[in-house]
This record gives sequence, C-alpha cells and structure tokens, in this order.
Amino acid sequence: MSSIGTGYDLSVTTFSPDGRVFQIEYAAKALDNSGTVVGIKCKDGIVMGVEKLIQSKMMLPGSNRRIHSVHRHSGMAVAGLAADGRQIVARAKSEATNYESTYGEPIPVKELAERVASYVHLCTLYWWLRPFGCGVILGGYDRDGPQLYMVEPSGISYRYFGAAIGKGKQAAKTEIEKLNLSEMTCREGVIEVAKIIYKVHDEAKDKAFELELSWICEESKKEHQKSKALSAIMVNFVCSLVNSERWWYGVCTMDDGKDPEVIVVPSDLLEAAKTAATTALEEMDAD
Repeated sequence: MSSIGTGYDLSVTTFSPDGRVFQIEYAAKALDNSGTVVGIKCKDGIVMGVEKLIQSKMMLPGSNRRIHSVHRHSGMAVAGLAADGRQIVARAKSEATNYESTYGEPIPVKELAERVASYVHLCTLYWWLRPFGCGVILGGYDRDGPQLYMVEPSGISYRYFGAAIGKGKQAAKTEIEKLNLSEMTCREGVIEVAKIIYKVHDEAKDKAFELELSWICEESKKEHQKSKALSAIMVNFVCSLVNSERWWYGVCTMDDGKDPEVIVVPSDLLEAAKTAATTALEEMDAD
C-alpha cells in the first residue's frame, strides 16, 4: 500500500499504513546533506574524524566545531544540523556530570549512549516536538576498554567497530571495511581516517572543508583530545608552553567555571595524516 503524499508525514506521531514514520525518515535525510563523519575503534582506543564543510570564506577557521568533549574520557562527533547537535551534546554533558556526582565514578560509555539515545527518541513521541535532524558518533574509554556507538535520529543506538554518517557514508563504510582495525593503533588510525575523509570529499560538488580529528587512547591517557588549526599568534603562544615545539591543540570547555583546559596533541601526527591523505587522493586521481 502506497502512503506517499497522503498526509501521513504531517506528524511524528502518525504511522503510515505500511508502518513508516515519515518525519523520522525526513530527519535522516538531513544527515545526507552534512559532511561525512567517521569513527573507528582501534586496538588501543577510538579515532573520530569530521569533514566540516566551510559555508563561507568569511568564516573564522575553527568555528562551529563538529567534535565535542562530553566528558574527560568521551567525545562526540556530530553530523547534520549543528544546532540540533549542540542540544544533544549539552544533554550528554549533563548526563555525564549527573552520573559522576551520584555514583562517584565516570559514566560508562554504554550507559551514556543509552541515555543520549533515549533523549533523542523522546522527540519522536510527541506531536509538538520534531525529531533531531542530526546523528552522532560517540566514542569513549571506560573500565571495559574503548567503545564506539552511533545514535541515529530515530533514537536507535548501536555499538560499532567502525561507523560513518553523512553524505559520504557509503564510500566511507567501504573504506573502513578494508581496514584491519583489530591490529591498528590509534596513531595509524588517525592517518587512515584522514585518508577516508579526503577520499570521500567531492571537490566538484562540495565546498572547501576543514578536517577535524580526535582520539581517546592510551597515548592520550584515556582522555578525549581534539585537534584544530591555529592562527599564527596562537601557534606561537602554545609553542612557548611546550618547549618551542610545534603542536596542535583543542580547547575543552570546563563545566565548573574554571578556565578552559588546553589539550595538546602532537602536530607531526596530524601533518602526517594530512600528507598521507592528499598523497593517496592524488594517486587515485592519477589512476
């Protein structure tokens, strides 16, 4: 029975005769207009990467970040509507803080994923709400080791070895399946994720983009660390803090009112990732 165009898409609480909820399907379409987000689970941690499309040349580099720190040991990458993603990130931060204040230990990644998924699903149950037009990849490190989850606009949450969302998700999934994730370190994973992001980016159709990367692994002391490009002034400032070596950094906003914490990530790794990605892209174009 066809239910297209018969009014079953006017409310999120209305099922079509063939059991579909069109509002949720429309929300999922919003992800297909977003840059690609990739997450992989390596043998020693989690690596996440985002193809953040630049909407205007006048935008300041590093604006409108797509990767967020939810807790010291967990982070979240957002695809879809950025404003909707901020609400999910804020809820995840609140859940992590409440759990730790109640039980005296960091929230397990599985528990955090379930709570975020329940919050997303809540917006599909009432007619005065609309589904979130975004999906998130959640990575973290707890007593059970590194874990990777993806939460969809319907409120479904699955655990993955590797996941991708966004307009290039199919091509990204194909590339992820070629990787030997069980034997790969996070240092190697950063390079592979950068290669995937560069490969799935369509220069003919898409705008310019910024590559955002983050990891949670043994090398980062099981803490979520982000990276982004710095201005020349900030490079000089951060270099003076780390014995005049070149680094990249991420800023983790503290919820307790303290000054933001500067998380340093070695720039040689990120430079190697970008170089390997561009080289692989050139070789593919030559073929």
